[in-house]
Amino acid sequence: MSHLDSLTVLSLEQATTLPYMTLKLVMDGARVIRLESPPRGDPNRWVGPQVLSDSQAETGFESGMNAYFLPNNLGKESITLNLLEEAGRDILHRLIREMPIDIFATNQRPDSYKKLGIDYETLSGIKPDLIWVGITGFGPTSNEAAYDPILQARAGLMELTGESNGDPMVFGLPMVDLGAGEHAYGAVMKALYQRAVTGKGTRLDISMFQSAVSWMVSPVLLSHSFGVKAARRGNTHQFFAPVSVYPTSDGFIYLAVGNDRQWEALTGQQGFESLANEKYKHNAGRIAAVDELNGQLSAIFKNRSTAEMIEMCNKISVPVSRVNTVPQVCADPLIASQLVKARDSRSGIEIAIPPPAVISARLKEKGLTLGFPPRLGEHNESVLASLGCDASELKERGII
Repeated sequence: MSHLDSLTVLSLEQATTLPYMTLKLVMDGARVIRLESPPRGDPNRWVGPQVLSDSQAETGFESGMNAYFLPNNLGKESITLNLLEEAGRDILHRLIREMPIDIFATNQRPDSYKKLGIDYETLSGIKPDLIWVGITGFGPTSNEAAYDPILQARAGLMELTGESNGDPMVFGLPMVDLGAGEHAYGAVMKALYQRAVTGKGTRLDISMFQSAVSWMVSPVLLSHSFGVKAARRGNTHQFFAPVSVYPTSDGFIYLAVGNDRQWEALTGQQGFESLANEKYKHNAGRIAAVDELNGQLSAIFKNRSTAEMIEMCNKISVPVSRVNTVPQVCADPLIASQLVKARDSRSGIEIAIPPPAVISARLKEKGLTLGFPPRLGEHNESVLASLGCDASELKERGII
């Protein structure tokens, strides 16, 4: 049995960052009950294409289970609770008191904590060994609105992304959302260890902004300590060459030459002999003439197939990869057999998400399958019945 199988998490979550963190806990075997506000719940439920067929619906698809909501919510339960009503807050506090809740998590703005009855002081007063997690845009003293691209801009990530002569660009994934979720997960693991040793709970405040800036180790040191300007470099590297995307006869490859030995090995291959000159022998010379060098390499690569170039580079231990599409990533032998899947008993649809970086023993025991993402309030009756509550009566009163 996994050490997290007995763990129960109550999470007032929405959007991406916190649901991503609790998904990781689900994969470790924890029970995660997501708490949502009626009547529409998590706004992400309504984002993206409708993908679950429903012959009874006017559109032919089930609403509130749109594609953007699904990936971060496999294996969870969902209850609804109106925390703006005193009765809703009372039920929340009873859940904390009477159920074996180990972790309470939220990504609400800090100014709503007391109003919703979810502040650390209140909940830890009910359960002193509770681990309380709050993910916010800029920390617990700020109520500034924050979305991932806003944080990418403020943290300097966009200044490093894009072509050197182009505009700053946002990254293709919500890396600040995902990164804060990862950092919160790590902090929870430390808090669980601390509780196991001391018996004490703790408060964890995760700033998405600080999380994002924490990755900027090299740019911050270079800029702050030595005045070296950070700049966008497109597909190239600030300190190594050749490192870039090159077109082939049937696609693109990314080549990364990290030292002079690799460069010497590359120029020893048939068709690359013209590049074996003194100017390019050392990395500093290749960096100084990077545009010229990349032009010459592109002229060679475009007459060779992707497979041919990958085979050649692998043979001489020069790092290279095809620039994959997402379907090609899913088909990669290292990923295809590790996809985590969930099947919906209602519609029959099967969905898949990528495996975590480290697959837990519990997830392996489950055959890399998890429960389908929950409908809004799907578990109201089963969860609230443990408190002796009548879900139908609470719904009539607008509490759930």
